[in-house]
Amino acid sequence: MNTEQVLSEFKKAGALLEGHFILSSGLHSDTFLQKALVFQDAKRTAKLCKALAAKVREEVKAKFTAIVSPAVGGIVPGYEMGRQLGLPAMYVERVDGKFQLRRNFHLEKNQPVLMVEDIVSTGVSSRECLEAIRAAGARPVAAACLIDRSGGKAKVGVKLIALASMKVPAWEADKLPKHLRDIPAVKPGSRGLA
Repeated sequence: MNTEQVLSEFKKAGALLEGHFILSSGLHSDTFLQKALVFQDAKRTAKLCKALAAKVREEVKAKFTAIVSPAVGGIVPGYEMGRQLGLPAMYVERVDGKFQLRRNFHLEKNQPVLMVEDIVSTGVSSRECLEAIRAAGARPVAAACLIDRSGGKAKVGVKLIALASMKVPAWEADKLPKHLRDIPAVKPGSRGLA
């Protein structure tokens, strides 16, 4: 699948939104990818993750034996990537503001792990998830996401494989462009959920 085909799936799901959004990074944008609307359709999610799994198999030469994703947004694609790749899928959750494995999830010392995200914007959640994988004693070998909305600019600390890449502008709250200044902002993301 190419970027146009991936975005077409988001459009069909009504998940490519325009307006004034506060991203989980705190930046403001006029475009939001509401992946929950994509993930409610199991067939669509499987189609996207099957394509991402094929791309990962092609681009990641290192062996990995588990999938770890950040909660909340990465849980569904992480699970589906685990299904596609025949590997266990687990996720990290915030405890006192910091990602960690819970729910009796366990990684072995030096276990090679693929981190799977939904959407990457600045890479903050990805870096935090990778840090939690390392803190658990495992070794992240690569990261994968459905859409890299940084257009390849986000650096997560390991190779990032994106099914689609696009550059979506985002601004600091005090540097909003004219077209967003008079539109009330909404915060549709999941960071900050307990």
